[in-house]
Amino acid sequence: MANLLTKIKDLIIADLNEARQIKEKQSPIALLNQYLQECEQETEKVGKLIERQASLKEEFTREYLQATERAEKRKYQAEIASNAGETELFQFASAEHQQYAERAERLKTSLAQVTEQLSELERKHDEMKHKVKDMHLRRMELMGRENVTRANLKINQVSDSSSYSDQFSSKFKDIENYLERLEQKVNQSFFHSTIDARMEQLEKEMGKQGEQSVKLSKE
Repeated sequence: MANLLTKIKDLIIADLNEARQIKEKQSPIALLNQYLQECEQETEKVGKLIERQASLKEEFTREYLQATERAEKRKYQAEIASNAGETELFQFASAEHQQYAERAERLKTSLAQVTEQLSELERKHDEMKHKVKDMHLRRMELMGRENVTRANLKINQVSDSSSYSDQFSSKFKDIENYLERLEQKVNQSFFHSTIDARMEQLEKEMGKQGEQSVKLSKE
């Protein structure tokens, strides 16, 4: 049974590693964004734990101050009872003073530990935030390099590839042929319209000459 579970675990890990490798090959920047997002989430979780630790420190501080205040109060009351000869009250106040004093001492130690731990956590959390910020900047640098690389790749494909050159040459040739045909049509249309106008003018001139000839013959 243990061997079977181990084999299943190994297969799952292998599948996950393969999927990660495929994803990394397909989009390294996308994978980097995922890692960065995970780091941000972890940093946020640590920040919430630090907030809880700070609240705990405040609670320890309140308890410590309260125990210290009550210890001082019972000590003062014990002195008054002792001076008044009130043995029972003195014993009660002294016992309470001892309990509050011990509690205050224990709380003082705990408060010091909590304070030190909080300071260490805050320091490490600041380091995490700086690292995440550096990762953001590093990602921006890599994105810039990726953009330049992809742009240069496209430029090289267009500039160096014979297929692109042939394709553009074919397009330009098609446009040139189209323009030539269009120019021929325009020129033909202009020629026809000019011929028609010239013929009409000649007809008018010949008609006028014919009329003049008839008049001269009559005279």
